[in-house]
Amino acid sequence: MRVTPQRLAVGLIVLISVGFMISPVVLISQGGGPAGAAMLAVALVAFFVPHWLHVRTALRGAEPGGPGLSLLVQTLAAYAPIPLLPDGLGKLWWGAPTILLGSLLLRLRPPLALGALVPMTVLQFVAAGAADPRGFDPLYGLQGATTLFLTGFVIYGVVRLVVVSRELEQARMELAEAAVLRERLRISRDLHDGLGGSLAAIALKGDLARRLVEHDPGAAESELAELVHVARDAAQEVRQVARGYRAMSLADEVHRAVALLEASGVSCQTNLAGLEVPRPVDEALAWAVREGITNVVRHSHATTCSISTSAHGGTVRLEVVNDGAPERRADGGGLTGLRERAGGLGGSVSAERTPNGGFRLAVEVPA
Repeated sequence: MRVTPQRLAVGLIVLISVGFMISPVVLISQGGGPAGAAMLAVALVAFFVPHWLHVRTALRGAEPGGPGLSLLVQTLAAYAPIPLLPDGLGKLWWGAPTILLGSLLLRLRPPLALGALVPMTVLQFVAAGAADPRGFDPLYGLQGATTLFLTGFVIYGVVRLVVVSRELEQARMELAEAAVLRERLRISRDLHDGLGGSLAAIALKGDLARRLVEHDPGAAESELAELVHVARDAAQEVRQVARGYRAMSLADEVHRAVALLEASGVSCQTNLAGLEVPRPVDEALAWAVREGITNVVRHSHATTCSISTSAHGGTVRLEVVNDGAPERRADGGGLTGLRERAGGLGGSVSAERTPNGGFRLAVEVPA
């Protein structure tokens, strides 16, 4: 049988409880007569049933609260037999309060539990010191108070360690699930952003080759060769997404965008500042170019488009502007992916119509 932390904690608490109470139980049952045995039986049930209920409740992670009936019953069972047991056997029952303290620490809110600790410690000190037949001995009293303190906090600490370890395990599982979710979102975002542009280029070149095949077979063959090249690039992108590695650069993506736009009949102008930026910034801008050009090809009737970068105040700004606003709203999923990328670098993304009926995609990222 697998030994879980909870089973280990319960076993340790049983060992502590039995270890403290087995000697008093044996002595009282032998010397207390029928009355002592009856009182002992009642006290044991009234003490240990609430005790195990408190331990079980705490092991389940229940929050501490105020004093309840079960704590009251256990407290009475811990102290009432001391003056009531016959023949002075009550002094043997002083082991019960040491276990009671563990229940109080587990089930009471900290201010109440610490408030109960003070009178319990004083009582234990006085009772243990008075147990010396030669008279009151402070060293015996200190030993009794120390035993109370250590036993109660050991029970509390064992239970709390189990609860905390379970919470840590739950947190670990939640972190693992969050990591899986982030990876799924990354794959979804990269596939959307990467394959979106490639599929748009494949569709465009396939359509163009179909129109040219009768009038200009040579040009159609060239477009088909380009289509095959784009398809191979798309397959490579899928493999890179699966491996979690996407190497992109702004310069390469702008070159690709110009070729795609010109094949679509859109005149493209570029004005790239000579910027030295970290790779994450360069890749974020490259993704922005891909998303912007994909939306131009798919959703607009643009005839001109410009791609420009600039730097001011430690921030790099990229703009993709075309003269034909999209027939419908730009792809929300792609813009969401761009905002996530830019936001991860402390940047921002804006997409808006221009006064002359065009459309502007702007990305700003700290350099």
